[in-house]
Amino acid sequence: MFRTMAERVLIIGSGGREHALAWKLAQSPHVLQVLVAPGNAGTAESGKISNSAVSVSNHTILAQYCKDHNISLVVVGPEAPLAAGIVDDLTAAGVRCFGPSAKATQLESSKHFAKDFLDRHDIPTARWKAFTDPKEACSYIQHADFPALVVKASGLAAGKGVIVAADIGEACKAVRDIMQERTFGSAGETVIVEELLEGEEVSCLCFSDGVAVACMPPAQDHKRLLDGDQGPNTGGMGAYCPAPQVSKKHLQMIKENVLQKTVDGMRQEGIPYVGILYAGLMLTRDGPKVLEFNCRFGDPECQVILPLLSSDLYEVVQATVDGKLSRAMPSWMESRAAVTVVMASGGYPGSYPKGHVITGLSLAKDMGLQVFHAGTALKDGNVVTNGGRVLTVTAVSKDLISAVKEANKGVETVQFQDAIYRKDIAHRAIAFIRQSRGLTYKDSGVDIAAGNALVHSIKPLAAATSRPGCNVDLGGFAGTFDLKAAGYTDPILVSGTDGVGTKLKVAQMCNKHDTLGQDLVAMCVNDILAQGAEPLFFLDYFACGKLDVGVAQTVIAGIAEACRMAGCALLGGETAEMPGMYSPGEYDLAGFAVGAVEREQMLPKLERITSGDTVIGVASSGLHSNGFSLVRTILEKSSLQCSSPAPSSYGSQTLGEVLLQPTRIYAKALLPILHLGHVKAYAHITGGGLLENIPRVLPEKLGVTLDASCWKIPEIFSWLQRHGALSEEEMARTFNCGLGAVLIVAEEKAENVLQSVKRHYEAWTIGKVVPHKTGTEKVVIKNLVKTLHLNQQSDQCATGDGLSQECAQTRKMRVGVLISGTGTNLQAIIEHTKDPTCCVEIAIVISNKTGVEGLKKATRAGIPTRVIDHKLYGSRSEFDSTVDQVLQEFAVEMVCLAGFMRILSGPFVKKWNGKLLNIHPSLLPSFKGVNAHKQVLQAGVRVTGCSVHFVAEEIDAGAIIVQKVVPVLVGDSEESLCERVKEAEHVAYPAALHLVASGAIRLGEDGKICWKEQKCN
Repeated sequence: MFRTMAERVLIIGSGGREHALAWKLAQSPHVLQVLVAPGNAGTAESGKISNSAVSVSNHTILAQYCKDHNISLVVVGPEAPLAAGIVDDLTAAGVRCFGPSAKATQLESSKHFAKDFLDRHDIPTARWKAFTDPKEACSYIQHADFPALVVKASGLAAGKGVIVAADIGEACKAVRDIMQERTFGSAGETVIVEELLEGEEVSCLCFSDGVAVACMPPAQDHKRLLDGDQGPNTGGMGAYCPAPQVSKKHLQMIKENVLQKTVDGMRQEGIPYVGILYAGLMLTRDGPKVLEFNCRFGDPECQVILPLLSSDLYEVVQATVDGKLSRAMPSWMESRAAVTVVMASGGYPGSYPKGHVITGLSLAKDMGLQVFHAGTALKDGNVVTNGGRVLTVTAVSKDLISAVKEANKGVETVQFQDAIYRKDIAHRAIAFIRQSRGLTYKDSGVDIAAGNALVHSIKPLAAATSRPGCNVDLGGFAGTFDLKAAGYTDPILVSGTDGVGTKLKVAQMCNKHDTLGQDLVAMCVNDILAQGAEPLFFLDYFACGKLDVGVAQTVIAGIAEACRMAGCALLGGETAEMPGMYSPGEYDLAGFAVGAVEREQMLPKLERITSGDTVIGVASSGLHSNGFSLVRTILEKSSLQCSSPAPSSYGSQTLGEVLLQPTRIYAKALLPILHLGHVKAYAHITGGGLLENIPRVLPEKLGVTLDASCWKIPEIFSWLQRHGALSEEEMARTFNCGLGAVLIVAEEKAENVLQSVKRHYEAWTIGKVVPHKTGTEKVVIKNLVKTLHLNQQSDQCATGDGLSQECAQTRKMRVGVLISGTGTNLQAIIEHTKDPTCCVEIAIVISNKTGVEGLKKATRAGIPTRVIDHKLYGSRSEFDSTVDQVLQEFAVEMVCLAGFMRILSGPFVKKWNGKLLNIHPSLLPSFKGVNAHKQVLQAGVRVTGCSVHFVAEEIDAGAIIVQKVVPVLVGDSEESLCERVKEAEHVAYPAALHLVASGAIRLGEDGKICWKEQKCN
């Protein structure tokens, strides 16, 4: 349904609701970046999330911005843009937008329309009448045969246009305030007077694709400013979810009689409703009745509903827009509750000061709370108040009472001058809960029924792994295995245990659980293979805080399939649900493998290993399951995410997909080879890498010498080394560097063994066994960093003394070119890339102007292009950040400025230091800056030329790579001199590009040019 390439999303709005939407969408592996316009301090440069200064009121400019920035989806937060037709206009311009049309938004923007609609479709609501004359409205209030005490402005009033009066006098005053004093402006030209209903007020929201509806857990907000539901009405001072007052029966009734009937009715009237439908309801004695509709997420309801969504919000939204909601129904966290408390400025909902410094935000985060910003701004490096409702503190916990306590602790931690907040959020729900039944084991967080359901679902998977010696039947106290039935005569039992480590964290970040089972089984059975043992049976341990049957079933299905691949039986396991031990969505895995080997076939055969034996390397599938704590640290310190594009050799895969490549299982393929007797030792390259695992199978007085240029190192290892600036030793001690297993074989048997292995996996002769002196390294690896840098693609090396032979080709470096005009130097670079010896490819051309000739040249050459119009950005840093995001999207490794007429910001230049080239039309350091040809002619010099240089923060001051001299002729004008210098540029720029891309030169730490084989400071 979704493209693999990570997407860019734009959210319209600036409140806590929009921060929550950005926070949830950023969790999707499909999403590369979330822009929020205009946003707030919480959405400013927070991981994937950043603010945009684009105008949201001018829909034409906004549509062009979306196209220029490759925005794949716009999500509209507040109601006003919806009513103004933002969805209609963006959709007409070809921009995908999530939210109802202006006509559909009438359900909220016109309470008169909504009440008429409810009556037309027989949807239960309070009795009512609309008025445009205040006297008639007051007369109706005074003479109605029911309590007509609810007065509403018909139009949009930012959630504050409803007055629930205590008596007739107060209701009439509300009418006069709205209609005569114009408290809510034009929104109050028509008022609705309706019956005061009695009961519990709740909010029930759903996704709708125009046909189907998908309900969210019910919520309840608190409109009054003060505890005990006292004080003036507000936009909302807190909320909680789910509302226990809404039973499953109630929710089904609401879905059928309100939400589905509303969507059906709108479709019947020719106004398909696509987006979020929010029904404010009163649970009366006669059943649920509609108080009002909203056409978007509520604020603060959004801040308690989205934290309970276990599905990928981006996927749900896309399915909704595509009309395929019924195929992608969202799932929600069960037995979890969320509470949010609003912190408001002193004086709210009246006038209030701004600019108070907010403290304690990081402390709240450390407490496991989520702070969603609303009225906040950044000033002098501090987060300050900038609105009435400043922020919300959200807690998610095992139950409502716990969540309330945690949220209240949070608002005490976050502080600013004259802050106002309620301490009784969810008081109605807590009272309701305390009237109900006693505790059960499920209330403590352990769901036995869910565990039983899991066992039932995985029984057939485990049974499919039965083998001679074992018939699997889960559910007993223990499992048995008959060694005699398996054909053993003099067996030695071999046992191994392992886990998947923090690769689990990456899988949980990517919401991809189906490959972890193979990782777990492989880590265990590959270990016992080191003794030459056949894996017989396997046991798993799955631990979590709250059992998600779907996730657990996916993981264990992977374990069962991996057992089948390894030839062992999944004999049993343990599923441990331990509330409080793990955060929501987290789990841990452990595995236990038991195997057997006939006594005479045991490995390693230490007494037979001698100097001169050959070392054979067997290819890994990637990282396998080791080193992920370091991998995650590298990811965190880079600006990349699991959803970022992987290195170029992996095609359209994301980094997350490459990192999660499952560990290879060697048992079935290698066991027959090991049992032939020619292999003296097998080493599983697991935690500790090459340096620590190979010595485990060597005699004390022997070591090995390996040559990294003799095997293929997958590009992900080069990527990790480069982004982590890892030393050669760190790489070899942490990662397998492309080798999942190593075999020690007598030299005369090496070729036969190698060919046998190569029938199943890539394999190479990679080194020799050599004498080892005490105090020296037992494993010496030549050419590792060099090979990582070149990322050699080698099939095999020459035998004998050819261990230092390089037998690979260097891949082409991916270059991004920034232009502003005709792109004459761009054309020279394009021509250069056609040379078979060229070591670069142009991955993307970016222009800050539309329709320029350079874009046409790139298009004719089949090169992707992007326009990023600098005029649509509020600051240079925001423009540069967008350029940087596009460069990352296309996995660019070096940037060339080719007539790019913008000054790049310091942070951008620092990030691309040593990878950013420019050309200047003079022989630097002479004649810097603009009008170089004019300066040359005025100075009367006889030679000029061009200089290709690395870009530094100071203009035209970077280290010079290539210069080409051009004579100044008698009678030269600026135009004639410019033409001849351009010809020189077209030679110099490709030459400089080749020098840098080939590794012949680089920028040293001291800012000077460093040639290959030369030591640089």
